[in-house]
Amino acid sequence: MSSLTAISPIDGRYHKQTAALGAYFSEFALIKYRVLVEVHYFLFLADKKFFKATPALRKNLLAVVENFSEEDAIKIKKIEATTNHDVKAVEYFLKEILDQHKASDLKEWIHFGLTSQDINNTAIPLSWKEAMENSILPAYINLQNKLFQLAKQWKKVPLLARTHGQAASPTTLGKEIMVFVERLHHQIELFTSIPYAAKFGGATGNFNAHHIAYPKKNWVSLGNEFVDDVLGLERMQFTTQIEHYDHFAAHCDNLKRINTILIDFARDIWTYISMDYFKQQTKKGEVGSSAMPHKVNPIDFENAEGNLGIANALLEHLAAKLPISRLQRDLTDSTVLRNVGVPVGHIAIALNSFEKGLNKLILNEDKIQSDLENNWAVVAEAIQTILRREKYPNPYEALKDLTRGKNKIDKKLIHQFIDGLKVSATLKKELKAITPQNYTGVTAEF
Repeated sequence: MSSLTAISPIDGRYHKQTAALGAYFSEFALIKYRVLVEVHYFLFLADKKFFKATPALRKNLLAVVENFSEEDAIKIKKIEATTNHDVKAVEYFLKEILDQHKASDLKEWIHFGLTSQDINNTAIPLSWKEAMENSILPAYINLQNKLFQLAKQWKKVPLLARTHGQAASPTTLGKEIMVFVERLHHQIELFTSIPYAAKFGGATGNFNAHHIAYPKKNWVSLGNEFVDDVLGLERMQFTTQIEHYDHFAAHCDNLKRINTILIDFARDIWTYISMDYFKQQTKKGEVGSSAMPHKVNPIDFENAEGNLGIANALLEHLAAKLPISRLQRDLTDSTVLRNVGVPVGHIAIALNSFEKGLNKLILNEDKIQSDLENNWAVVAEAIQTILRREKYPNPYEALKDLTRGKNKIDKKLIHQFIDGLKVSATLKKELKAITPQNYTGVTAEF
């Protein structure tokens, strides 16, 4: 299928940006992870002396996982066309492999005692974990690091703050970027503390089939060992036929918070661009508007905002729906889970847009300095605070009368006010040293 005929822009317009996620969220990937779980479970049972698997058979089975190809996936899909059951098709595929390696007597150890959700609820969390650890979390961290570099670069650039859209006590551009660095850091840390949960316990979570066949085996302990130590997930101890998805919902909610922080950041940068605090590098041949030749639009930050919004809408549904299942199982989670890669794709597109957009930014210090110089009213807070320190009567009210609602408050007017104060020359000198450019306070080191 051509990218031009794809229904979703993830596989169409933005395919180059999302193609790598196919290793975790495509139909091929889901089949491969199912094969991985089935093979490792089979070898785990062999390790626990349920049967003997020769070194050659082990090597061949691990090679099936390691070298799993699209051709193999197509074979499984052909089997599924007959079985009308995707996990059963994987079981039959692996049994054929055992036949090929003269191990037909071991075929019934494939998928022994399991239900399909023992495979799905380990394969999908494993693919999710590897996608997060190999792709999405590193991309978030790379963006966080990029913002940290910009914060350090702009650490000493004074900036007129805006509260309620109005001029407010000055800040520094570096510190304003650090606000987002810190927020991202904490949310990424929270994400990494959430377990990648899995279900593994038979048809209704009680190892019924396992226990009836081998009642003297500690199947709870064996299940924990397989899921936790072999697969690197965390087995939930009390489940129905399916994993309850509470930890997965927590992942989705956490991703939503990270994305919301980035939407906030995108809107701030968009606003700074609209205020002319940033120019954007142009590229020869590019067009900003079909009608207005002068325009250089902040499209990367708009693209990021839009894609994060779509991602959050889908993550919201995943978090709200998946933890709910009627009694011991209904099938609604199955079709919903097939979409877990969609919000991740939109996140990947957004993060790519941030990278492009940030690399285009050119600081316009002249405009930033001009805005500071045109807003001397912001030093009123500083002056009235020092006057409070000196026990000067009603300093707030005096500055309020001077500054509130006036069309133009400049350096000259502020200094005239200071000169009219009945205070010492030393204090007047201290007050006159305050400017919009140096009244930026202090923050933690970075």
